[in-house]
Amino acid sequence: MTTYYGLYGQKVQYLASDPTDVQVGQVWYNSTSAVLKVRQTVATNAWASGGSMADSVGYRGGAGTQTAALAIGGYISPPGGRSTATEEYDGTSWTSGGSLGTGRYLQANIGTQTAALMASGNGPTNYPAAAEKYDGTSWTSAGNINTGRRLLGGAGTQTAGIIFGGGNAPPVPPASNVENYNGSTWTTGTGLGTARYGGGGGGGTNTAAIYFAGYATPGPPGMTNVTELWNGASWTAGGNYPASLASSGFAGSQTAGLAFAGENQGPPYPYTDTNSWNGSTWTSLGVSMANATAQRGSCGTQTAALAIGSSPGPIVNLTEEWTGTVTSSRTVTVT
Repeated sequence: MTTYYGLYGQKVQYLASDPTDVQVGQVWYNSTSAVLKVRQTVATNAWASGGSMADSVGYRGGAGTQTAALAIGGYISPPGGRSTATEEYDGTSWTSGGSLGTGRYLQANIGTQTAALMASGNGPTNYPAAAEKYDGTSWTSAGNINTGRRLLGGAGTQTAGIIFGGGNAPPVPPASNVENYNGSTWTTGTGLGTARYGGGGGGGTNTAAIYFAGYATPGPPGMTNVTELWNGASWTAGGNYPASLASSGFAGSQTAGLAFAGENQGPPYPYTDTNSWNGSTWTSLGVSMANATAQRGSCGTQTAALAIGSSPGPIVNLTEEWTGTVTSSRTVTVT
């Protein structure tokens, strides 16, 4: 009879608890729970429809996780106003949250469903410098940033945040500005190597952020595929994104991210692919979204991302959920 030892040339480990450095395909016996286990990979890599929002608002901000998310502000069409609405997602359905003090869209969005931070964007006075923070119920002032702008990135938490890039309407050039937030005040940090607005990314912390692609010149097409990584003091070059585009969605961290959709220099337009990031290189997953449009709100992780709303183009209330490759341990039934 063929044995595991004969096939793989090693004995099954006899352990009191599950190992922490498990490799896919590794088998071990947990003596405490008296079960045989194997490490497996479940490869799904697919987008599926999520719950629909109450409002059809474009250019919404996103924060939180796939099962505890925020949709923040947005563009109302018609009549072209700025939304003050916030909606909260529990992984199945959306409910109304607190209202912003100033309606806006294309702002920086940071944090969780109960501790979010947003800054600047397109507002009634074009690019308000005002920032606001959310406690799970209501929005209050978080002080003014130094330079108001739209289409900027953000990372970190409500009390340790960072915002970067952005810009105003052409012909004003894109910004390389970086600002740090300590929970009460904003201070200037080291600027981006490549000034741009509409870049993807953010994800991570205020000492480990990522920013990729975006508009590097004020006029079309003007897009770049540059990736930059923040270490808390300076920006360094990362692997180039597979396409020169702008306004891609992003979920995850500086070392494990997921980017999706966006507007590219075309054709085709918009960009439809989903790409993963491992901290140094981007890899196409060959999976398209059902509604691959640009400037969607986004949040979550590399294996559990959320895309919120849809714009430009038809502004709808749709949500899409990503389930990526998941590695887990499985109990083996022995008979």
